[in-house]
Parts: sequence; C-alpha cells; structure tokens
Amino acid sequence: MNTRRARIFLFNWTLAVVATVSAYCVHLAMRGRTVALGYELGKARNEQARLREVKRVLELESASYKTPERVEIVARSLLGMEPPGPERIVSTTSRASDSAASDKQASQAPTPKPTPTTGESGPP
Repeated sequence: MNTRRARIFLFNWTLAVVATVSAYCVHLAMRGRTVALGYELGKARNEQARLREVKRVLELESASYKTPERVEIVARSLLGMEPPGPERIVSTTSRASDSAASDKQASQAPTPKPTPTTGESGPP
C-alpha cells in the first residue's frame, strides 16, 4: 500500500510542477507581449506627436499662402505677372457716367408714333 501512496504522491507532485511551469511560461509570454505593446504604444504616440507638428506647420504654411503679399510674390516670380501700365487701366466711374448720360438722352428723345394699320394697302 505504501507504493500506491508513493505513486499517487509522485503523480500529484509532477502535475503540480507541470502546472507551475506552465503558469510561469504563460506569465512570461504575457509579460513579453505587454512589453512589446508598450514599445508599440510609445512609437504610436511619437508618430502622433510628429503628425500633430506637421499639421501645425502645414496650417501655418497654408495661412501664409492666403496673404496678399504671398500672392503678389507668387504672381511676380512664378507667373511673371506685372502691374498693368497706365494705358491698360480703364476707369469704371467714367464708363458709368457715360452710360448714365446716354440713358438720360435716350429717355428724352421723342418716341416715334406707331402708324395705324387699317388693312388697306398703301398708295398705288
């Protein structure tokens, strides 16, 4: 009977050691995965901070493109544009006054009277 107890004890002892080693291996695997995820999280946070900085720089650059000074620089340097000469400038106020004067003249001119039609043909 003593050998039977020894076998049961040995079986239980082996089972306990295997369970302990297995639990320790699972713990090490989870710990390693936790460390790896920590590194990935750190890299993602660094990338997020970098992208936020890039966004800020691009927003500033975009705002600078909307200034009149920047538009003038681009027009002169890249597009080769120049301010118009005095011969190319047309005043809109003189045209508006000319148009108003011609409208006034047209309204004062006599309107032709319509000739009545009686259905008769004109003189032979």
